[in-house]
Amino acid sequence: MSATLSKCVNRAIGTVLAGALGVGVHWVASQSGDKFEPVILQFSVFLLAAAATFSRFIPSIKERFDYGTMIFILTFSLISVSGYRVEKLFELLSDSLDGCVADYFRDDVKDNAKNDEASSKLLHGYKCVLNSKATEESLANLARWEPSHGSFSFGHPWKEYIKVGASLRSCAYCIEALNGSITSETKVPDFLKKHFSKFCLILSANSSAVLKELAITIATMTKSSKIDHTVKEMKIAVQELQNAVASLSKQPIGSTKPGNGIGKGNANPTGTAVTLVEIIPLVTVSSLLIDIAARIEKIVETVNGLAAKAEFRQENKDDKTMMTSPKV
Repeated sequence: MSATLSKCVNRAIGTVLAGALGVGVHWVASQSGDKFEPVILQFSVFLLAAAATFSRFIPSIKERFDYGTMIFILTFSLISVSGYRVEKLFELLSDSLDGCVADYFRDDVKDNAKNDEASSKLLHGYKCVLNSKATEESLANLARWEPSHGSFSFGHPWKEYIKVGASLRSCAYCIEALNGSITSETKVPDFLKKHFSKFCLILSANSSAVLKELAITIATMTKSSKIDHTVKEMKIAVQELQNAVASLSKQPIGSTKPGNGIGKGNANPTGTAVTLVEIIPLVTVSSLLIDIAARIEKIVETVNGLAAKAEFRQENKDDKTMMTSPKV
């Protein structure tokens, strides 16, 4: 009986203290701007977690408050960093997609180190999405204990956020495969790459536009009035890329005849042979982009399901003006 009571008291004290400090640190970090936010969060987690860990070596504290100290460390770490970048997962995914495609079809190979570093961050943004499952599930379970406030009610469908996260990770796995394909050392003929760049870049831009529109929907809890049009544009871009891939079947493999099946104005200017090995990487990248678009449609479905169950409000003119007006 006494052991149970001791653990309950330890858990209560550890949770309340860690919760108060975690919320305070998170508020201070969020007010410090994007540049200093991660620094403050990392420093606070390191400092307080280290202090709490070393305090467990003090005999008097270990004897009475060892369990509470452990609860403090876990709770503080979870609360203080829980909001960081969670709302930006759609943006990270769209940036990774744009970065992958732009990197593959880049004409200028003389980029400086700064551009390479920025490109690397964009390309690997999807990894944040892939590693978000445990955090999402923990936050969704904890959120069910929140009291009714603001636009939220006791019956808020928190599990729908887990479904959205699962759809995002499915898309992120495909972007990871795309990232692997663009690093292939197989050389694609320049005339083919140039011809396909137009279709692939358009599809990438339209797919990213859908993801960003969904990000606004989640962040503002507002049903988008232009998501249907954006998805339609993405589907048109998919069809155009599929037609371009189909045109490759008219290109004689190993032929030295320039431009067969590729279209007037995009003919092979060198008249060199096109081999199957040279075509496969381009077809792979195109197929992955088409698959990514299909998975983004699934994300749209899950977000629409969330919007319906959570009763997202309809977008009005003020919302549209606020979202499209330039920042000063």
